[in-house]
Amino acid sequence: MSANPQRDEFGNAQSGQTEATNRFIFIPNLTSRHRRGRIWAIVFLASTIVGVIALTALIVTILNDSFGYAAIQFTVQPETLAPGEKTLEQMTCPELASLLEENISPNRFRQIQSEKPFSERTQRECYELVITEVAKPKAVETWPLFYSLQYRHELALYVEQKYPGSELVFRSWISKDFISSHQSSDPLLAGLRTAILGSLFVIAIVIVVAFPVGIAAAIYLEEYATQSWINRVIQTNINNLAGVPSIIYGMLGLAFFVRALEPLTSGTIFGATVSTTANGRTILSAGLTLALLILPVIIINSQEAIRAVPSSLREASYGMGATKWQTVWYHVLPNALPGILTGAILSVSRAFGETAPLVVVGASTFITYDPGNIFSKFTTIPIQIYQWTSRPQDAFRNIAGAAIIILLVLLLTLNATAILLRTRFSRRLI
Repeated sequence: MSANPQRDEFGNAQSGQTEATNRFIFIPNLTSRHRRGRIWAIVFLASTIVGVIALTALIVTILNDSFGYAAIQFTVQPETLAPGEKTLEQMTCPELASLLEENISPNRFRQIQSEKPFSERTQRECYELVITEVAKPKAVETWPLFYSLQYRHELALYVEQKYPGSELVFRSWISKDFISSHQSSDPLLAGLRTAILGSLFVIAIVIVVAFPVGIAAAIYLEEYATQSWINRVIQTNINNLAGVPSIIYGMLGLAFFVRALEPLTSGTIFGATVSTTANGRTILSAGLTLALLILPVIIINSQEAIRAVPSSLREASYGMGATKWQTVWYHVLPNALPGILTGAILSVSRAFGETAPLVVVGASTFITYDPGNIFSKFTTIPIQIYQWTSRPQDAFRNIAGAAIIILLVLLLTLNATAILLRTRFSRRLI
C-alpha cells in the first residue's frame, strides 16, 4: 500500500518532483536568511559595544581630570603665620580670627564677618579662611589622576626642583566647598553654586511653561482637531520645529524675549528691576527661550503616548455615557501619562544641557553672586563649563571636569525622576 501523497495548502496532492523542487528552493533560502540574521545580530552587538566603550571613555576622561596631584604655591608660607610654637592647626577660631583681622583689609574682614560670624564657624572653617585670605595658595601646575598615580615619586622630585617651597597635594576637585562656593578667578577658590542655582531657576521656568502648553496642544491635536488643512499645516510645522538647531531658538529669544518684551522680562513693569539686570537678559528670558526649544518635542512625544491608548477604551467610555472631556481626563490621560512624563522629562534634560541659546540670549560667563529672582542676571552649569574650558590654566580644566560630573549627576537624577513617575502613574490596561 503506497504512502499518502503530500498535499499543498489547498489540499491538492503534490508529486515527488514538486516536493524535491520546494526543498531545493526553500533550504538555500532558509540558510541565507539565517546567515543575514546572524550578520545583523553581530552588527547590533558591535554597535552596542562601541556605544558602551565611548561612554566609558567619556566617564574615565572626566574622572581623570577631576582628581590628581597639584603643585600648590603660597604667597605667604602658612608656617610663618602662626605665632610662637603653635601651628595654624592648633590655634582656636578666635585666635585665627585675630590673625585674619591683622593681615587683611578692614572692609574684607567685615564682609567675611557679615557672611557668617566667627562665633558660628568651626575651627576648620576659620583655618581655611586664613589659608585662603592670607596664605593665598595658587595651583601652579596640575596633573591628571592616572598620571599622578603612575609617577607619584617623579612628580615629588619635579615639584621640589621646579617650584621650591611648594606643596604637592592630591586634590579632589569635587568637594562640598566647590558646590557651595561662588565663581572666582582663582581655580582653587572657584565654585559652582551660582551656576547650579541659575540652572535650577531656568529649568523651573521651562517646566512651568512647556509642560502644560505642550500637553494641552497634544490633547487638542489628537482628540479634538479635525482633519482640516489648517491642522495639517500646524502638525507639519510642529514636526519641522523639532529639528530646528537650538541656536536659532536663541536668536528668536534674543529678538523677542530680550528686546521686544524687555519691560516684561527685565521686571520693569512689575517694579522688580535690580541693578544687575541689563536689557532683558534675565533668567525669565532664558527659561522662555528653552521652553520654546523643547515645546515641539514635548508635543510630539505626548501625541505618541495619547495615540497609543487603545480606541476601545474611548468607545467603552462613550458607551457608558461619558462626555468627550470626561473620556480624555479620566481614561485617556491616565493611561498616556507614563509616556507623556517620560518624553517631557527627557526633553527637560536636553534643555538642562543646552549652551548655544543661552549664550545668544545673554548668559553671563563670570558672575559672583546668586540670582535673587527670575529678573536677575544668571549663568548655568553648561555655560560655566564652557567658560572654564576656554581658560589657559590647567586647573580650570580640572574644575571643569568636576562641574561635568555634577551636571551628569543632576541629569541622571532628572531621568531617574522620570522613571519613578512613570512607574508610579502607570496603569495596566485590561
